[in-house]
Amino acid sequence: MPSLNRVTLIGHLGADPEVRYTQNREAIATIRIATTEISKDKSSGERKETTEWHRVIFFNRTAEVVGEYLRKGSPIYVEGRIQTRKWRDSAGQDRYVVEIIASQMQMLDARPSAKDAKASGSISRRADAAASDQAISSAVDDVPAMEPF
Repeated sequence: MPSLNRVTLIGHLGADPEVRYTQNREAIATIRIATTEISKDKSSGERKETTEWHRVIFFNRTAEVVGEYLRKGSPIYVEGRIQTRKWRDSAGQDRYVVEIIASQMQMLDARPSAKDAKASGSISRRADAAASDQAISSAVDDVPAMEPF
C-alpha cells in the first residue's frame, strides 16, 4: 500500500533565517515557524492559545530566497515532508530532531524591494537575532548542521 509523508504549514518565523553553504556552494536555510491554535476551554470558557514550533529546512535557490527576503515575524506558507534525524551529543547520548524538509514555499506578506533589503541592515540584524535565538530555543542549538542528501 502506498504511503504519504506531506506537511502543510502556515505560520510566522520565530527568528531570522540561518543560511549556510556546503563545500559545493549549495545553500541551506533553516527557519523556525510558529503555528498557533486557538481554542476554548470547555470547563472555564476561557480562550486558550497553543503554539507549536517547527524546524524547516530549505535547499538551493529557495534557501537563498528565504535568507534574503524573510525576517523574524514574517508570515509564510510551507509544504514539505517530515524527517527525523538521530545523532550522538558530546556526552554520548542519542539525540533526535524532527524537521520539515521544504518542497514549496510562499511568502505571505509584501516582498521588500532591493533598497529596503539593503537598508534593513541584514548583517547587524543577523547578529542581534543570533543572541536572541539562544534564549528562545536552547534545546535545538545543539542540533548538528544538516548536509544535503
